[in-house]
Amino acid sequence: MSVGVELLKEHRYEELWQRYCGFVDLSLQEVMSIQESLLMEQIALLKQSAMGQRIMEGTSPKTMDEFRAFVPLTSYSDYAGDLLEQRESVLPAPPILWQRTSGASGEYPFKWAPITQRMYDEMGPTVYATLIFSTAKRRGDINFGINEKMLYALAPPPYATGCWGRRAAQELPITFLPDLQSAEEMEFDERVIAGLRQGFAEGIDLLFGLPSVLAAIGEKMGDRKMSLKELLPLFKKPRTLARLAKGILKSKLARRPLMPKDLWDLHGIAVAGTDASIYRDKIKELWGVEPLDVYGCTEGLIIAMQTWEHGAMSFLPNLNFFEFIPEDEVEKSRKSPDYHPKTVLMNEVQEGQNYEIVITNFHGGPFVRYRLGDMVTITSPIGDLEGSDVPRMQFYSRCDGIIDLAGFARLTERTIGAAINATGIACVEWAARKEAKDTPVLHIYIEPRGNTDRNAYEIGAAIHRQLSLLDQPYADMESFLGLRPIEVTILPRGAFDRFTETKKSQQADLAHLKPPHLNPSDAIVADLLGQPATAEEPVTTQR
Repeated sequence: MSVGVELLKEHRYEELWQRYCGFVDLSLQEVMSIQESLLMEQIALLKQSAMGQRIMEGTSPKTMDEFRAFVPLTSYSDYAGDLLEQRESVLPAPPILWQRTSGASGEYPFKWAPITQRMYDEMGPTVYATLIFSTAKRRGDINFGINEKMLYALAPPPYATGCWGRRAAQELPITFLPDLQSAEEMEFDERVIAGLRQGFAEGIDLLFGLPSVLAAIGEKMGDRKMSLKELLPLFKKPRTLARLAKGILKSKLARRPLMPKDLWDLHGIAVAGTDASIYRDKIKELWGVEPLDVYGCTEGLIIAMQTWEHGAMSFLPNLNFFEFIPEDEVEKSRKSPDYHPKTVLMNEVQEGQNYEIVITNFHGGPFVRYRLGDMVTITSPIGDLEGSDVPRMQFYSRCDGIIDLAGFARLTERTIGAAINATGIACVEWAARKEAKDTPVLHIYIEPRGNTDRNAYEIGAAIHRQLSLLDQPYADMESFLGLRPIEVTILPRGAFDRFTETKKSQQADLAHLKPPHLNPSDAIVADLLGQPATAEEPVTTQR
């Protein structure tokens, strides 16, 4: 039994809150002291390992400033040779498990990351804080019991959320539906149906998972085929019949399909994924509870989370050392791969500015000055947290040439280009970006070469088929979530040539004469869509 469960059973709520949620009340000076102390411990471990010596290029930093001055920034390619082979002998500390996530399509199929015993231990208080904040209505509120039922909506180990689920099962007063062992052995649809069936009998109190998955499960509840085919056995059980009948009555009175909120009164929901803002309203509509955003990754575990106020996220100071690359420095490094961007620390960031986040694992983890490829916006505390001098963050965008869709697919320029080429559609040029609509959309702007008899929908369908063949996580979005997340706009003839001529007339440098293939800005898209009155109108698919 964890300390948190003991405190809960003994109704020592104030002590419980302080133990797991007190980090949000630390001063910036206290946070920086924790960061520096744990960094020095980590440097000592790095010095003793082959990987650490290689990454630190044989240097021996004695201070935080020396560490930043001597040690280069890194990416996964700096570790891939060792981590993809799971070479434990070179690591700063022995791992007790390995997590993996989707890799960059066209480079490697997935990324492996080791978790040490101390990293795993430190995750305990973090998942407990997630439970408290996701259920709390105000500061100090403990709004859950000693046997909460959580629907297993996670990707099982070795995926990160499944590994976190195992830690949660040890630390929290929860029971998974279905049970942990069974869930990890089932296919996605099988475990969801099994969990929902148990939920009718036992209730469901909590949810945690990717926002796209929770939205898909909720929408599936209103699918009549599912209700008749998958849930028919429930009609034979009097204990569950009442819940189902009550839910159906609620939905009929509201003149809408059946929703999970008609069946269960959840205590809390937490979601981990960069698409949380896209799905937040849908999840609340379906499940009846506003989800708590958790920002984390396979390489760094949990980095930040919202509190009971559901505002900007608070950084976790005890799992990673944080550095931030200012947006203009990110742009310089994008233009010149040999450029070494400067970083700032948490006590140097500016409110309202965007930064690429850089982490160094604590507790024997392998990643050192590691560029996550995520851009975050720094904000100040508000509401009940106002007065704190510790900056908060909101996820802004990817910044490393990757399009992340629903937490499933991570598409590169190479993969999207290969899919377009494989369709046989000749094009002058193309540009693609993720756009937030009801669901995340991969929007491709394409200028065909010459005449084509395919319309935008047909081109989109052809690219979708090729992406499904080239990238399994992309294909999984359709099989798991029912998403076909692609939209195509056919640009008018000469769109890219006109863009280039306009930039030349503005004396733009060579790097800006052509639009980027990935993540063009609103201004660039507007330029591509802009045309004389006599030009053809752009055509967009209807998905």
